[in-house]
Amino acid sequence: MEMAVKVQNLNFCYECGGYLIDDPENGEVVCSQCGLVISERTLDFSHYGKRAYSLQEQLKRDQNGPLITPLTPTVGLHTTLSTINIANPNLKRAAKWNSRMTWEERNLLIATTELKRISSNLNLPDFVKQAAIKLYKHVFKMKLLKGRSIDAMIVACIYYVCRQTQINRTLHEILEETACNAKTVRGCFKTIIDELHLKVPLSDPILLIPKYIAKLGLGSDIEKASTNVLKSSMKLNLLSGRDPRGVCAGAIYLVCKLKKIKVSQKEVSEATGASEVTVRLRYKEFLKKLNIKVKR
Repeated sequence: MEMAVKVQNLNFCYECGGYLIDDPENGEVVCSQCGLVISERTLDFSHYGKRAYSLQEQLKRDQNGPLITPLTPTVGLHTTLSTINIANPNLKRAAKWNSRMTWEERNLLIATTELKRISSNLNLPDFVKQAAIKLYKHVFKMKLLKGRSIDAMIVACIYYVCRQTQINRTLHEILEETACNAKTVRGCFKTIIDELHLKVPLSDPILLIPKYIAKLGLGSDIEKASTNVLKSSMKLNLLSGRDPRGVCAGAIYLVCKLKKIKVSQKEVSEATGASEVTVRLRYKEFLKKLNIKVKR
């Protein structure tokens, strides 16, 4: 394939009037006289519609590369200067400094790496990762990272996106995959909400019920009954200001008591992450407010 092929004679450069040259290897259209880049990242249709009968032809005609997503740390154009055949010490020093990353690039690289690691361990979908890194970049542009940890801020962004998209991941689960302090992450989360004027969607504890039921090895009847207990509590406004883990733990323990299934408070506590004291408090609260009597 030729590196440069002339386009139609009707296409001229709007700066000097020269012919335009199509460079399919780099996906650019440049002027043949002044060198102005008219367009970049153009699509190559030279192999469109042609069939490949062997692996070699398929690899030769394969023209799609990796998708450019917000998770890519840098998508701009970079010029790399080789320092091998440079005799001038000043130019060699300039080439050395040119190869170094800026603080913004290094910051985004650290944040993206941590985001991918946490998302992989928690099995988060791609749209959550992309939304989290977009929020982090906005936080970085607003200069809210001064004096704050990169890891804690990216954890706060992940937690906000999970709550916004109704992904059943609690803050406790996300913190288990990091070495960040819970107090630091909550401070970063509050900073994001206050400075960017975002609304925090309420977390739905009903979405957490199937996960806890699976951990305890209980049946679908327990899941449906626990969901009904939470729905009845929502109508009475009993869940506002309560930890979703404790609410789910209390509902599951209550249903197990009603159906005479032997599940201890310790087992429910270990499955949900709530303390045994919280399990007892939510259990007694449901008994009192919902007028439920457990036969002994």
